[in-house]
Formats: sequence, C-alpha cells, structure tokens
Amino acid sequence: MNVFAKQIAEALSLPVKGVDNTLVLLDDGCTIPFIARYRKERTGGLDEVQIGQIAEMNERLKELAKRKETILKTIAEQGKLTDELEQRINDCWEPTVLEDIYLPYRPKRRTRAQTAREQGLEPLAMILLKQQDPAPLKTARRFTTPPPTADAGAKSTTLTPEQAIQGAQDIIAEIVAEDERSRNQLRQTFRREAFIESKVVKAKKDTDEAAKYSDYFDCEEPLRRCSSHRLLAMRRGEAEGILRVKITVDDEEAVGRLKRHYVRGNGPCQKLVAEAVEDGYKRLLQPSIETEFAALSKEQADEQAIHVFTANLRQLLLGAPLGQKRVMGIDPGFRTGCKVVCLDAQGNLLHHEAIFPHPPVNHRMQATMHVVKMISDYDIEAIAIGNGTASRETESFVKDALATNPSSTTPPSVFVVSEDGASVYSASKLARDEFPNEDVTVRGAVSIARRLMDPLAELVKIDPKSIGVGQYQHDVDQTKLKRSLDQTVESCVNSVGVNLNTASQHLLMYVSGLGPTLAKNIVEYRKANGAFTSRSQLKKVSRLGPAAFEQCAGFLRIPNAPNPLDNSAVHPESYHIVEQMAKDQQCTVRELIADKGLREKIDIGRYVDDTVGLPTLNDIMNELEKPGRDPREQIEQFEFDPNVKEIDDLEEGMVLPGIVTNITNFGAFVDIGVHQDGLVHVSQLANRYVRDPNEVVHLHQKVKVKVTEIDRRRNRISLTMKGI
Repeated sequence: MNVFAKQIAEALSLPVKGVDNTLVLLDDGCTIPFIARYRKERTGGLDEVQIGQIAEMNERLKELAKRKETILKTIAEQGKLTDELEQRINDCWEPTVLEDIYLPYRPKRRTRAQTAREQGLEPLAMILLKQQDPAPLKTARRFTTPPPTADAGAKSTTLTPEQAIQGAQDIIAEIVAEDERSRNQLRQTFRREAFIESKVVKAKKDTDEAAKYSDYFDCEEPLRRCSSHRLLAMRRGEAEGILRVKITVDDEEAVGRLKRHYVRGNGPCQKLVAEAVEDGYKRLLQPSIETEFAALSKEQADEQAIHVFTANLRQLLLGAPLGQKRVMGIDPGFRTGCKVVCLDAQGNLLHHEAIFPHPPVNHRMQATMHVVKMISDYDIEAIAIGNGTASRETESFVKDALATNPSSTTPPSVFVVSEDGASVYSASKLARDEFPNEDVTVRGAVSIARRLMDPLAELVKIDPKSIGVGQYQHDVDQTKLKRSLDQTVESCVNSVGVNLNTASQHLLMYVSGLGPTLAKNIVEYRKANGAFTSRSQLKKVSRLGPAAFEQCAGFLRIPNAPNPLDNSAVHPESYHIVEQMAKDQQCTVRELIADKGLREKIDIGRYVDDTVGLPTLNDIMNELEKPGRDPREQIEQFEFDPNVKEIDDLEEGMVLPGIVTNITNFGAFVDIGVHQDGLVHVSQLANRYVRDPNEVVHLHQKVKVKVTEIDRRRNRISLTMKGI
C-alpha cells in the first residue's frame, strides 16, 4: 500500500482501497481524465475532482516528507536530535506544527538572544524565568565577566549588571517567541479577533492610479470575514505602493494572555519577565504571526480566486458550438474598417477583405454589396461578429445588408461572439505558424469565426488569463493557477472528445497521454499519410507507444470510420466486449448501435469478469445509445435591445436583455450592449440568499436585468435580476 494512502483517505473521507489504487495509477503515468473514465473498477468510481484532490494531497505530503528529512538532518548536525524529538517530527504531518517544532533549532541570522548566550547569560535567563530570586540585579553581578568559553567571535567585554539583565531578557523574549504554546495561543487570537486594515499612502491619494482603490483608503474589517476579492484588491494596492495594509489584533489583550502564562505573582523577577514577554511579543512573535496570517489569508484568497477562474473557464470552454458550418467572421471597427473573413466548414480560410460601412469612411452601400456577394460566393451559413468596438453598429449593418437580399431563402444566422484574447492569439507564434502570410487583423477575425464554430478548439490556443473571465487572476500564485487551469483545459478537452482528423496540434496536446511532441507527430503523420481511418493507426505514429495509446485512444474520435466504435468513447480495450454483445444478438456492431431493441435485450451482467465490472459496462451501454455525443448545449441566437447602444442611452429602471460574461464571488457581470458590462451584485441575483453566484447563473447565459444605478464618471453600471 502507498505510504500516504490511509492518511489521504481519512482526510478526504474516501475508501482506502480506491485511494491506494488511484495513487498506483497516477504513479504509472495515467492521467486524471483516463483514470476517472476508464478505471472506475479500480478507483471505486472516483470522479475527476476526487482524483485531483488525491493527486494534490499526495504531492503535498511528498514535499512535507522531504522537508522533514531536511529538518532531521539539520538538528542532528547540531547534536540536539533526541529520540523523543525525532519521533515528534516523524509523527507530524501539519506544516505549521512542524515548523514550530523546528523553530528553536533553525539556523538564523545573528540575534540579540544569540549574542547574550555567547556572553554566558542563558543561566541568568533561566534564574529569572523561575521567578524565585528576590534580588536579580545582585545575582546578575555574577555574570558581568565574559566566560572563558565564550565564542571567540563575540565581543569579550565586561558587562554591567543592567546589561546582563537586558541580555537575559533578550533570551527570554526569544524563548517566548519560539515556544509552541505561545505561538498557538496567538494564532487562536488572530483566528478569532484579527482585523485587516488598509490606508492610503498620503502622497498617492489624489493620483489617477489611486482612484480605483478609493474603497480601501481607510478600511478595516475582521480578517475572517474579508472576502477574497477585497483582500486581493488591498494586496494589489499595497504592491502598487498606493495602500498600506496590515493585520492587527488587540496587542494589550494578547500580551496580557502571554503574561498570565509566563508571569507568576509579583516581585522583581516577575517584573523583568513581564518586560521580556512584552518585548518578545512586539519585536518577534507578533510580526511573525502577522506575516504567517498575511501569507495564509493570501493563500486562501488565491484558492478562492483560482476556483472562480477555473469554474468560469470550464463554462467558457464548454460553451455551445455551432458545429461545422461555413462561417463569416467580422472583426468590427470604425476608422480602420471591419475585417471580414470567410471560412469553410472545417475552419479553413477561403477569403478575406476589409469593408468600411461606418464613419469616418461611410462606404455603407459598397460594404453591403460586398457582404452579400461573399455570402453568396462562399455559401455562408452563419456570421460571427466580435463584441468589441463598433460591434453593435456592425451587427445592425449586417442585418440591414441581409434584409436587402430577398433572393436568399435561408439567410445566415447572426451571432455576437466574445473577442477577449483574440488580439493575443493573432499576435502569437501559433497564429503566425497557422497564417504566416496574413496580418494580425485577419488572424483575429478568423479566431472570432472559429470561436462560433467550436469555442473549445479555438480557446485552447489562448492563454486562459487573457480570455477575460475570473477575478484578480494576475495577483494569485501563478504556479498554482497554471496547474489548475491546465487541469481544467485537459478535463474539458477530454470530456468532449477530439476529432483525430481535424484537430489542431494545440488541441491534441491536451488529449490524455499526448502532450506537445506526440500531438505534433500525429499532425505530421496525418499530413504525410492522409486522414486516419482507425484508432489502431495511432500505433504507427512516431514515439506513440502502447502506454500513450492506452491513455489517448478513448478520447479521440474518427467520424465515419469503418468501425463505428472509433467514433465513440468506448475504449479500444473494450471493443471485444461490444463485439461479443453483437455476436450474442446475431448482428453487427453497427446494427447494435442503430437498434435500441437489440440493446435492450442485453443482460450486461453476463459480461462481468475479473477486470470489467458494471461501471464500465454501463458506460459502454450509454455510449452505444449515442456514440460520440457532444456533452455541450445547443447554441442559441441572441439580440440586445436595439435602442440601447451606449451608456448614455441607459436610464434607471430599464429592463434589458443581457449575456453573462463573467462570474465572481461578489456577483455576475452582464453585457447589455453598451461596451461596458454591468454588475449584478450577489445580493441582487435572486429573491433569496445566494451563497455562490454559480447557483443562479452560468457563463454566456441569456438573462433579463434591470438598471438600478449608472455611475458615468467611473463608467459603472449596477443591475438587478430581482423581480424580473
């Protein structure tokens, strides 16, 4: 059994056997999507989230084990490692507790206490701590001459009794600050009572860059109630030199609690110990715990922000696709015109040109003729318009142009598409490799059109941080963010499945078991040998061995393949089961898929064996019902209010259609067609208490909202969904 299996199982309330088998699979190089989909018998049916938690906790425990080895080695080198201490360290799996145990032994920069110890004052500190000496100043005279064993590097000077007392107090202060009970006591105080305060730096108060932090110029609230977005906003303001942020508790009360622990009765020793306790608190302990809680609160805020971002990203990537249609993409603009591209059903660029229907050029009639001609020449079935500058005007122009073409029996559907990140893609190496002879405006328009056809296939090409969802994603731990986002993209790609013959190299690299090198090799094989006709051909791809084939095959699709299972989520390792089912029903696999009546006759219990159980068999039956089904929703058309195009057109009380563009902990942002999203605060999402906005709305949802406030100076729009 894996050394951490039982520990992880207890922490996550999961079966030990399932956790242990999952860890074995992970160690064997299996991906999370593969384990969740094709190894349910071994894991006990654990889902991707649970498997991800197991993997993450396993890595944390591995790192902690390495840290313990370093700590044991360091203490042993000092000659201070006792059997009891070694046992405590080996039994400890809490990072904070482990560091507290290690603190007195950790090498540190030269301290006042260290200097005092070198002057031979530690015995005096112990005498003071016992608090039984009636004349400590007199006792201190015995320690005014440096001991002959003093460190040669220390200053060998004669001390006054007062200096000896001060040195002893420095030692006591450090003892108090490094004592586990003292630290835990203050941690409890911080957990219950800490406040986070932010104040504006006076020299920056009236600057333009400080205006966006005006809510935090003089702000104080309990740390435990401070939401992640507010804490991250304060920390960003601090990083930009606009705010000063600190975490505080009632120092007098905290010192009082420590004194009650260390000081016993009244007397000269007690007075000196009390002074040392207060010094240890203010100089060492309080700053240390404040730093710890600053890091902890930031880490917790990061986790919440990352959760929000990944939830939004998942919804965005799994947005409804139009499918393989011939699409016109338009990147709208005023002065520079609208860049128009025409793509075939596979997303290949057929044609591009610029039109100028808007001021200052105003070639509207000419632009209309060109659009109508392109629709006819390239059999355009849908039109995608970017939602940036001139979007509403371009949408109106396109609809007018379509109205002038009565000969068209089925006019193309018109969609407004988010263009967040399109400019990032268009300037990327990936875009240059795809379209080496086209400029950035053409690439951007192609990206807009392809997003309509398949959001997932196009958005995976863009750094998720540039897609325009989430909150404060640039302020969180970037390593954790990248790991979480990569897992989210991988999960989405594999849940949908990938067309082996049309997928880009960048999309293929997220398929379970592939990565950049094998994705490139698949594309090169495809170019050299033509389209794949079976999954088994993957074994001919350079460097794609049995292990990689096992991981990736079930997530790759081949439409119209001779074997219909090659266009399903049934893994090749299970083909023999379906073939036996078909044989038992005296039909072909294709007939079995097409005939529900034949499938209903199957007793799947007959096919259970030592390696295949009911979870896999149920998955197979579900897949045979709708092979290769796309789990995403169907796309819907949407129209903004035609009378509202600018923020100046808004009035309080207006009820407008909108699209949810971003979801945060504090509410949802909604595009109402005025080039500035409005905010529906979490308290305005429903006529009930809403803990998580995702309970009520999802990304790209069509909603009705009412305008409650318009702040034109700060370009802010407040909306509500209550009572609509």
